[in-house]
Amino acid sequence: MSRGGSTTAERQNRPPFSIGQRKVSRRGLLGGAAGLSAGTLLASCSLFQRKEQAPQLGASADEIIKQRQLTPEDVTAALMTYVRCGKYDEYLMFSSTGHGVQVLVHGLPSMRLLKVIAVFAPEPWQGYGYGGYTSEVLEGGYFHGKPILWGDTHHPALSETNGEYDGEFLFINDKANGRIAVIDLRDFETKQIVKNPLLVNEHGGCFVTPNTEYVLEADQYSVPLGGVYAPITQYKEKCRGVLTFWKFDRQKGRIVPEQSFAIETPPYWHDLADAGKGPSHGWAFWNSINTELAIPGIAEGRPALEIATTQRDMNYLHVVNWKKAEELVAAGKYEEINGFKVIRMDVAAKEGVLFLIPEPKSPHGVDVTPGGDYIVVAGKLDPHVTVYSFAKIQQAIQAGQWDTDEYGIPILPFEQCVEAQVELGLGPLHTQFDDQGYAYTSLFLDSAVAKWSLGKPYRDDGWKLVEKLPVQYNIGHLAAVEGDTIKPVGRFLVVHNKWSVDRYASLGPLLPQNAQLVSIAPNQPMRVLYDCPIGIGEPHYAQIIKRERIKSWDIYPEVGWNPHTHSVDPNAVLKVGEERIERRGKTVEIWGVLLRSQIRPDLIEVEQGDEVIWHLTNIERAKDATHGFALGGYNINLSLEPGEMQTIRFKADIPGTFPFYCTEFCSALHLEMMGYFLVKPT
Repeated sequence: MSRGGSTTAERQNRPPFSIGQRKVSRRGLLGGAAGLSAGTLLASCSLFQRKEQAPQLGASADEIIKQRQLTPEDVTAALMTYVRCGKYDEYLMFSSTGHGVQVLVHGLPSMRLLKVIAVFAPEPWQGYGYGGYTSEVLEGGYFHGKPILWGDTHHPALSETNGEYDGEFLFINDKANGRIAVIDLRDFETKQIVKNPLLVNEHGGCFVTPNTEYVLEADQYSVPLGGVYAPITQYKEKCRGVLTFWKFDRQKGRIVPEQSFAIETPPYWHDLADAGKGPSHGWAFWNSINTELAIPGIAEGRPALEIATTQRDMNYLHVVNWKKAEELVAAGKYEEINGFKVIRMDVAAKEGVLFLIPEPKSPHGVDVTPGGDYIVVAGKLDPHVTVYSFAKIQQAIQAGQWDTDEYGIPILPFEQCVEAQVELGLGPLHTQFDDQGYAYTSLFLDSAVAKWSLGKPYRDDGWKLVEKLPVQYNIGHLAAVEGDTIKPVGRFLVVHNKWSVDRYASLGPLLPQNAQLVSIAPNQPMRVLYDCPIGIGEPHYAQIIKRERIKSWDIYPEVGWNPHTHSVDPNAVLKVGEERIERRGKTVEIWGVLLRSQIRPDLIEVEQGDEVIWHLTNIERAKDATHGFALGGYNINLSLEPGEMQTIRFKADIPGTFPFYCTEFCSALHLEMMGYFLVKPT
């Protein structure tokens, strides 16, 4: 992995860095003055996490530095990202993987990959989707009964309390199939997948309201509500957008579709979103593209969509009063479409729920500042970020002097709502915030991060570009530590680059994408600290939380714990000696246990065609004492953590002799932890 933002050629042209017993001839390792000894510099590095005096590096370290032709910047980056063996990272980053389907968990500042959370596709190591309740979770995301075992994850969202991450739940969207997943961070497992019945694709999700009352989701490519057929030439008349508010029940840890609702919009393509906070609490904001209402049809003589959808200088920021929308739903002012409550757009416009504001063409990011007073929009084809004042938006609504679009939606005057525009560079996309009153915006075409200052009440020197940092290459989203909350931390920023080009060894034409760790320490220039290849998908967006906020379990609370119901399952076997087998006609039910190094019962014989119900309980209470259960030939594979119970159901339709065994190397006699499943032919 490459550390630092310089190329190999640049590093080779610099003099080697020697520290040992000599003095550092350039700037000190952690931004200190030149002339400090290596031992002093190491002692000042908090990432070593030691109270005792750090030792001198010595001649061996000098030799390594010379051989590897390291610079002061290289060694600084190494020290700032190093986490000693056995120590934990200070922060956790939850990142999407695009069509890699799952969610990644990285530790910061080390950038170590700690876990892959299985979400929309089966994952063998965790036994996800190969029997048990996890298969039922996946089935919740099927479309008209058709298995959908892939996805395109984009925007993870941590649950919030009073506008701060609380570390309890994580939500992730599936752009390709219009789905939302709920991940419980007590055990880092996906517990629910819901399919939006009104849309096919989406991009404006997931984003949560400040107390996780709702999870926000919006379509991207408009279709007739419900996805029914209509000729594309009737796009304006038949297709519609939809802004969805999924109700979340924190006690149950589930989205409640029957308490959720959506707002119909014109058929503009919605992109990203954010929820208001502080003074803007109760409001939500989505941007949009293709307000030209262009449709495909190159063969019919229509222009390509990349041309047709970028004709206007302005698109529309959608401003939604979701508190008012709640009142309309409670009053019954909605229609049901595919069993889902929908506030029609004429009602939303009349009742003051939905407003539009012009925004620069092809916007992508829409980000509410920590205090909830400004909304920052970045447009891919405009070199500025546009900052809207929530107070001015409210004044414009109260004034009531607006035009409407062709669908009757109020358009608030642009000049009356804008606080500032800051020119940053080419291709601005997404913005994050720190605790010093600065904002950081990704510049896709410039392959850079722009640091700029917010205005009052954040800073007196506001609305100015401060610094630009080159990154590699074509940056998309970025994430600062708790940068979406009311109390950002700053310190580090992770940028997700779409291309890696020459950053890594060539392993074929499909190259990994590149996540880079950037230091945004106060009173220091930004700098790239670490390159982290993402070889299992495309990271779009991430959120970074203090590790201390996560209160995950080391073992399940009690023996026999069902992770889906979060209670002791009535079919759990709580101790050795209570395992048994019962036959009822053509049904065979087994109550079994797993412990080092046995699976009990270890011999089961059924007849071809029998329905098998098999309850399996890991009765271990030691941390990390996970057992696996694999039944070859029947596509069954479970991971059973300490205390966990799962039930599998299948038809024994293949006759033969099938060993089953533990897949986790759990003890010295792990290989002997097995049994036989015999299916007698009829």
